[in-house]
Amino acid sequence: MAVQPEGTPCWADAMFSDVEGAKRFYGDVLGWTFGESSSEYGNYTQAYADGKAVAAVVPPMPGQEGQSQWCLYFASPDAAATADKVRENGGEVLMEPMQVGGFGTMCLAREPSGAVFGVWQAGTHEGFEATATPGAYCWAEVFTREPEQADAFLSAVFPYRMKEIEDDAVDFRMFVIGEDTVLGRMRMTDDFPPEVPSYINVYFTVDDCDAAVERATKLGGILRFGPMSSPFGRFAALSDPQGANFSVIDITTTEGEMPKIKDV
Repeated sequence: MAVQPEGTPCWADAMFSDVEGAKRFYGDVLGWTFGESSSEYGNYTQAYADGKAVAAVVPPMPGQEGQSQWCLYFASPDAAATADKVRENGGEVLMEPMQVGGFGTMCLAREPSGAVFGVWQAGTHEGFEATATPGAYCWAEVFTREPEQADAFLSAVFPYRMKEIEDDAVDFRMFVIGEDTVLGRMRMTDDFPPEVPSYINVYFTVDDCDAAVERATKLGGILRFGPMSSPFGRFAALSDPQGANFSVIDITTTEGEMPKIKDV
């Protein structure tokens, strides 16, 4: 796949204190296989679905041990310029742009409402080699209690147009690049415990949502929501045994009419 337009989700990885446990879990739940770990790059290990690179797992660096979480990276033609925009718009740069060999340049940041994300300026590693196929990334949503802050920040840092669902019961926006809707934003309701910070929820594609949930819970994962059918697919939200949140979605099983959407 070619380098993605600026602001497009292009890669996902997660730190796990038990990398072998994470490999077993995601290998069983999503059918991933794993490449050799790269000791030169902190034992970074790529995950593959049907031979295509779809994500990576890595042990925490000393001092970074904490709850595991998935990190979504957004494409940037210039990671340093994006880091400047993050600071200018009230965000925080957690890790300054760092070149990773010839693969590209990465940066970690936090938007003002608290969700952590990555920026990736592609070199030889252009990002996901597959999307929206079983085992691959499909979609992501920013969950936040301060949607106005998150919306203003994201649309200032990246070249997004915004749309929203016409439904008084749901505060949900979508971020659009060209003709492609690339990201969602959901207001966190009181269903979320107050200690849960804003975060980006990553969806991985599966060919059977219920079967994937069954595999995950048998292996120690926790079902947080669903499975539920929607016009976009049948999906469920999970936490893996090390506490990282993610969702699975079967995009071939849809139900109901698409919601009405308007430009913002």
